[in-house]
Formats: sequence, structure tokens, C-alpha cells
Amino acid sequence: MNQTNPKIRIENVSYAYGAAPALRDVTLDVPAHAITVVFGPAGSGKTTLLRLVNRLNDLVEGTQMSGRVLLDGRDVYAPGTDIIDLRRRVGMVFALPLPLPGTIRGNVEYGPRLAGERNPSRLGEIVERSLAQGALWDEVKDRLDSPAMSLSGGQQQRLCIARSLALEPEVLLLDEPTSGLDPISTGIVEESLYQLKQQYTIVIVPHSIQQAARVADYAAFFLTGELIEFQAGNKLFTTPHDKRTEDYVTGRFG
Repeated sequence: MNQTNPKIRIENVSYAYGAAPALRDVTLDVPAHAITVVFGPAGSGKTTLLRLVNRLNDLVEGTQMSGRVLLDGRDVYAPGTDIIDLRRRVGMVFALPLPLPGTIRGNVEYGPRLAGERNPSRLGEIVERSLAQGALWDEVKDRLDSPAMSLSGGQQQRLCIARSLALEPEVLLLDEPTSGLDPISTGIVEESLYQLKQQYTIVIVPHSIQQAARVADYAAFFLTGELIEFQAGNKLFTTPHDKRTEDYVTGRFG
């Protein structure tokens, strides 16, 4: 499925940890302002793909990469790329919520303060906007100076999403962000994604086939490092083109 102007273009990317290939000649266009789901069994290269987009694997030794990763048409691996700016534009949230030490407010202010923002009223606006976008504001607005670690697991994960959104990234990468959450918290996070895609490009590794089918505007099925199939979510989960995709989404394997 070719997008005229994809937000992200993965172009003939192969990647290996030592002698172990993680991705094999993957080409994938990620459209702007949509939720793209990347799913498949463990070991299929999903997390590696996400980490390559904002260069989180740069310090991993003994790896080999070929191909290009383009953000708005520019290769993020080109010499001279500002990696700090790249990671501001492309935020990432991991499966395990990792709040920073300190308060709820301090967690959200951390990135903007690091970027030089000191205006108290502007910081206050950022805190409210980010927590609202992370579907957490109504629950914490009266205790912003409480420890972040006092939040429940589901609230901590939404705080981590809010912390990423505080820098107003263009892309949000989510690696199984609800894998440790209860169904109610999972539903709140999923609902917030529908709102967030109006402003951001979202790429998510879901924690289940059911979640993939619920949230996907587009879906990419990976198997042993290969992109097997990519199309609109409502089509891929109902009429997949490849039998391997059909077998996986219907539970015949994996």
C-alpha cells in the first residue's frame, strides 16, 4: 500500500544482532495522523523496528543495518542528523511504565525544562495539555505534586505517555503500552489513542490480536523479521491476502 507522502518510510531495511537477523529487507510506509499497528509473534522484529525509527539502537554493539529510515523524506541515519531533535520529534513509550523520581508535575515538566522552558504559566499549560491528552488530567489535577510512584500501574503508563507528549512530538511509538494493564486501564489508553491520532502519527506494537484489530487504521504483520502483509486494518483482520496472516489472526499458530 503506497502512501503519497508517508510520515515514515522504512526502505529495504535489514538489521542483525551479530549473526542473528532481526529484520529482513523491510519496506513499509507509515501514514501521518493514523494508528499503524505492527504485530506478529515474539521474535518477529517489531520492537527492533520501532527502536530504529528514533535510533535507540545506536549504542548496541555488534549490529549491522542496511537500508534507510526516512522521516518526512529525510534519512534519520544521514551524517549530521541531530539525534536529540530526532527523539524530540519521535517519542517512545515502553511496555513497562517508568516514571521519573519526583512528582507527577515534575515528570511532565522534565522534557520542556530540559529544552529550556522556564515560564511557569507555559509549563502549567504544558502539564495540563499533556495530562489531558494522556487521559489522566481529571484523575490527578488536584494532586500534581504527589509522587509519581503513588499512581497505579495504569496511571503510571498514561503519565509516561503524557511525558512523551509534553515535547509535542510528531510521531509516538508505543511498544506494548498496555501489556501490564487491567482491561479498564487498557480501554482508557486505547480511547486516548483515537483522539491523539488527530495530532500525531502513532505506531503501536499491540499486546494482543484483539487490541490490534480494535485500534488499527493500518496493520503490518511480521514473521521472523519479514513484513508479510500490510494493508488497512479493517481489511487485514477480515480478508488477509496471505495465508500466514490468516492463520495467525485466526489463532491457528502463534
